[in-house]
Amino acid sequence: MPELVKAKIRDIPDFPKPGIIFKDITTAIKDPETFRRITNHMTEKFKDAGIDYVAAIESRGFIFGAPLAYNLGAGLIIIRKPGKLPAKVEQVSYELEYGTDTVEMHSDAIEPGKKVLLIDDLLATGGTATAACTLIQKVGGIPVAIAFVVELSFLDGRSKLPQDIEIVSMVKY
Repeated sequence: MPELVKAKIRDIPDFPKPGIIFKDITTAIKDPETFRRITNHMTEKFKDAGIDYVAAIESRGFIFGAPLAYNLGAGLIIIRKPGKLPAKVEQVSYELEYGTDTVEMHSDAIEPGKKVLLIDDLLATGGTATAACTLIQKVGGIPVAIAFVVELSFLDGRSKLPQDIEIVSMVKY
């Protein structure tokens, strides 16, 4: 099944800058059967994990987080860039190749001890997902797994993620 999904992801050369080959998931999610395959694959993987919340990273993580949370009977938590959430937030900053970035979540989004599945569309260098895991822990949640639709394994982002948490990716490049 991963090969069927992989066939629907198109390459965009030189985006967002020369030398990068962007993996465009919009061609996969516009196809109802491919979107269903992705959602069903993730649901099957985590259906017995006792997940209380699915935490989705802005913005493409929201696409997969919402149906996954619904299928798992879990709540949906959104992790956003700064200044997008209306109530009190917790935040974690992390290093990028040049500079830093920050992710935020409502301070009361997760009750202490609740099991959380973190999801995003793509694993590249691992910085955003690592910061999101730290954020979940900061409010008392227990990250039990991190899921990605696509993993760019040549960037070795997996090695930067917490090693005591299950890491799942459906399609690898």
